[in-house]
Amino acid sequence: MDTTPREGLDERLAHPRYPRSNGYDAHWVVENQMGPNALWLLEWLAPALGLEELRPGARVLDLGCGRAMTSVFLAREYDAQVTAADLWIAPDDNARRIAEAGFADQVLPVHAEAHDLPFAEASFDAIVSIDAYQYFGTNDLYLPTLTRLLKPGGRIGVVVPALREEPAGTEPPEHLAPWWEPDWWCFHSPDWWRRQWTRSGAVEVEAADWLQDGWRDWLLWCEIVAEASPEEFHRTMARRVAEAVRADEGRALGFVRLVGRRR
Repeated sequence: MDTTPREGLDERLAHPRYPRSNGYDAHWVVENQMGPNALWLLEWLAPALGLEELRPGARVLDLGCGRAMTSVFLAREYDAQVTAADLWIAPDDNARRIAEAGFADQVLPVHAEAHDLPFAEASFDAIVSIDAYQYFGTNDLYLPTLTRLLKPGGRIGVVVPALREEPAGTEPPEHLAPWWEPDWWCFHSPDWWRRQWTRSGAVEVEAADWLQDGWRDWLLWCEIVAEASPEEFHRTMARRVAEAVRADEGRALGFVRLVGRRR
């Protein structure tokens, strides 16, 4: 395969807002991506979630971990014991990636569906979900079933693709109509997410905020993936999403960070 487009990838992905993420090989990050840059999003989440406050060896559930990049990040940056749970990626595949990264003793990959998690109550000090929670967490009844896995006082933190405001009616924002996919209806505003988590009674909401200029990060990432991903599917998807984000210019699309503490 011609690797010319990947030259200088580390420099292109270096981002002043995400210094920890800059320490990871850019080729590895692009090859293992499954959506918006998960390391950038986790690094944005970390201070609000209080990851620096966790004791060494704290147990963290990485829910919807994809190819386990975020799980490796949690182990490397915060010395956590991570359960890397995903439905789409086989545990054997993730185990190989985790071992190659040097964290086989800290990250356990498991195959799990988000509505059927095989863990006991109060198993985890924290729960993290990056670019996945929107696929299963919009159900009003879901959060209490998940946060039972947290120790009392433990935090859950997620980052999801989002809309700045909730669209009125049943049509997408007019300027996004050419690219709108039905599953984009799971994108919601910060206020929507805050209300949903508050109504659940399961957590005290500590953050429900918008990533300033997050669309610029999203566009940069899509442009790089469209050029450098080794998988045609990801290159094609990145080009299409880049068109939508470029046309939107932050009017509607971005990211929401949510943090809640188990009552």
